[in-house]
Amino acid sequence: MESYLVASTPMNFLIKLDKDEDDQSVDITKYRRIIGSLLYLTLCRLDIIFAVGVYGRFQDNPKQSHYVASKRILKYLKGTQDVELWYSKDYSFNITSYSDADYARCKVDPKSTSETCQFLGDQLMSWYSKKQTSVATSTSKVEYLAVGSCCAQLL
Repeated sequence: MESYLVASTPMNFLIKLDKDEDDQSVDITKYRRIIGSLLYLTLCRLDIIFAVGVYGRFQDNPKQSHYVASKRILKYLKGTQDVELWYSKDYSFNITSYSDADYARCKVDPKSTSETCQFLGDQLMSWYSKKQTSVATSTSKVEYLAVGSCCAQLL
């Protein structure tokens, strides 16, 4: 990995991963080692949690496209070794929260994703991104579930 170029993000959001049954299979042990190591690393690198969770869904039958995508996280980590969150001492106590959802974007199943982030003053305090547990039939229901997740996160 030392000779590889760095990546600016842990995932390429233009590429939508699916089961990809036609692609070439890869060594399942090697793929699981990468995902397992990255899962361990998420304890201190919260910025890769979502990407590791997405790639971890394909551990039962990984394909070449999943393997290449998981290596992107390693390239991202190589370029962000010195990145850290920093909170100043003089910040305001105004809490601002944002929520969003994408309606049935996942190719593997028709579930939507809820995303929220909370700011204390102008500094990020927490964020949340998770696939919704139920299948919504409209975009307004998806947004309603996302707002519910946002309120739960605030509490």
